[in-house]
Amino acid sequence: MENKTDRILNEVEKAIIGKDDVVQKVLTSILSNGHILLEDVPGVGKTTLAVAFSRALGLDYERMQFTSDSVPSDITGFSVPGQNSDDFIYRPGSAMTNLLLADEINRASSKTQSALLEVMEERQVTVDGVTRPVPAPFIVIATQNPAGSSGTQLLPPSELDRFMIRLRMGYPDHNSLIDILRDRHEGNPLDTINQVTDKHDILKMQKEVSALYVSDSVYDYITSLSEETRKNEDIALGISPRAALALCRMSKARAYLEKRDYVIPEDVSAVFADTCAHRLTLSAEARMSRTNPAKILKDILKKVPMPVTSFREKA
Repeated sequence: MENKTDRILNEVEKAIIGKDDVVQKVLTSILSNGHILLEDVPGVGKTTLAVAFSRALGLDYERMQFTSDSVPSDITGFSVPGQNSDDFIYRPGSAMTNLLLADEINRASSKTQSALLEVMEERQVTVDGVTRPVPAPFIVIATQNPAGSSGTQLLPPSELDRFMIRLRMGYPDHNSLIDILRDRHEGNPLDTINQVTDKHDILKMQKEVSALYVSDSVYDYITSLSEETRKNEDIALGISPRAALALCRMSKARAYLEKRDYVIPEDVSAVFADTCAHRLTLSAEARMSRTNPAKILKDILKKVPMPVTSFREKA
């Protein structure tokens, strides 16, 4: 019987054709209460993906186009004088929503990007000394274009670390592009997406994901993978304890999508690269040789033995 996660995937895939793996990974991140960074060239469907999820999940949605003149108050909001000289009225910024599409985030100044850090990590904004929580759930889907560097700024490691996963959608294959052209001949597939859940359902599912069982052997596996990134000669800075926690959360969400109430090592290996590649700092030699972080992590997966778990261990 089709459950809600299957229905969510089916609805989003009405608008995102030929990218089922990407759609599933985004939903995995949402269920783990994490943010998503989409790094790809323009026109491959990043914005469509965000809108499709907002409609299928029944979440309030805001889009902010980051530019060089974007300011922190665009994100956090600001206060304006009221009718009385001592009164101030808060005007919400773009962060006061459930799903925020931060378009071309790397075009904003460092000051503006830093304003997003508190929101992403603490789920709150501070304006004129007053702290306000953002609505729950709160998910950021940010995009950046790696093809052009004019007017862009590299995201610092501290900001990259706030994103649960980094994904690339890539171009559609031949048959998928034909389907895209056909589907858009007479209308917009986004208009066909039906709402499957609401914010209360999402919060409930996130809580269920958090409660999934993780055995000691899986914890040991995550720890061994983390330690191996710190020993690798191609990596100057391996993944942090916060990254290891993110890997654990993503593994739980992957198990949830697989309709299990416990995590197996295969869940960890399936999300390892997407969760950790953007958190690595490569050595100078690796950067000079343009070594792919995902390849390094793939080699680490081969090197670290995968534990054998059983139902007896869960019991």
